[in-house]
Amino acid sequence: MTADDDPPCKEAQRLPEQGQRAKARRRCVGLACSETVRKRYVDVADLVRLEEAAHFSYSPFDGPDDVEGQAPRNAAAETELGRFASSLDVLIVCRGAPFVSDAVLAGAPRLSMLGELEGDRFGDRLDVESASRRGIRVVDVTHGSSWPTAEWALALALIGRRNAGALFRRMIAHEPSVPHLERSGLGYEKAELSDKRVGLIGFGHLARRLMELLRPFHVDAVAFDPYVPRELAEAYDVSFGPLDRILDCDVVFVLLPHTAATEKMIGTPELELLRPGSVFVNVSRGKVVDSSALVERVSRGDVIACLDVFDPEPIPLDSPIRDLPNVFLTPHIGGYTEESRRRFFSLMVDECLRHFAGLEPWAPLTTTQVRRRPPRSPE
Repeated sequence: MTADDDPPCKEAQRLPEQGQRAKARRRCVGLACSETVRKRYVDVADLVRLEEAAHFSYSPFDGPDDVEGQAPRNAAAETELGRFASSLDVLIVCRGAPFVSDAVLAGAPRLSMLGELEGDRFGDRLDVESASRRGIRVVDVTHGSSWPTAEWALALALIGRRNAGALFRRMIAHEPSVPHLERSGLGYEKAELSDKRVGLIGFGHLARRLMELLRPFHVDAVAFDPYVPRELAEAYDVSFGPLDRILDCDVVFVLLPHTAATEKMIGTPELELLRPGSVFVNVSRGKVVDSSALVERVSRGDVIACLDVFDPEPIPLDSPIRDLPNVFLTPHIGGYTEESRRRFFSLMVDECLRHFAGLEPWAPLTTTQVRRRPPRSPE
């Protein structure tokens, strides 16, 4: 259904005062995105939940489907988005939708909440400053992909502790198994995750979800993140510290967004701090690690790298990282599951229902959060 097919919201503007007050109880929520996103992200059960509390409408847009980076400005598309948003209480956007500009917000006097389904929590598709000035709450549920990414990070840590990548290479190469009594070194000595010291570089939604999965292993967790509230230390049983202390762990997880400040943040000096026998896991962005320095470090054979991301992607066929026996690679699949795609909209419905009940959101995106993030590098 498009904005022009949205009689409940349009009628609310034409009713007499008494009828309009009664009709205003029926809030209007609109989704703007590509048709592909609508089909793959919106589950019928979640739509039913939403429509019990509000009228729902959808407007298709055919803008770029990429997630990273600011949505390109398109005057015609923004004008159309403004028409769609003009009678909404909540506007939700995702891939394919144009930038939600101040002009769009100015033409939507009823708008009280603005939501983004998937955008790396940088507000790249939203004018967060303008929304704040207008008293419009902004919500971003990008963390919906944290569930599968955290699971995959844990899986990579377990694979790394046993050096399973090297074992798999031997098996598919039809090499004979190592005799039982001769099994030693990487993958055998201190190979269990339980009771080990674990370092997390970045402590956002992904890291906090990973901490929940690590609890049964009774790890000693330390984290580096200069932005998050320190009250999280007690809540998640983690200690915060400088980057050099986090790198000196049995398992190091890289969980950082890619910004101008984090690009190649982990280079030769940082990688030199990895203790022999440790496992280095990256499930965030390849560009936060200096790839040349990483290849040089793992080429020594005394640490294990388990990488879901790399720079560049896809990994060049002639890259030496592909051939190292102590490296386990996957093609950036950590966050990509059908469950996570549906979860984005499900989480947004939850946020809408909280908003309608007069409660605060679980995943707000504020001007303070946007301002304190370093600028992003051009993709």
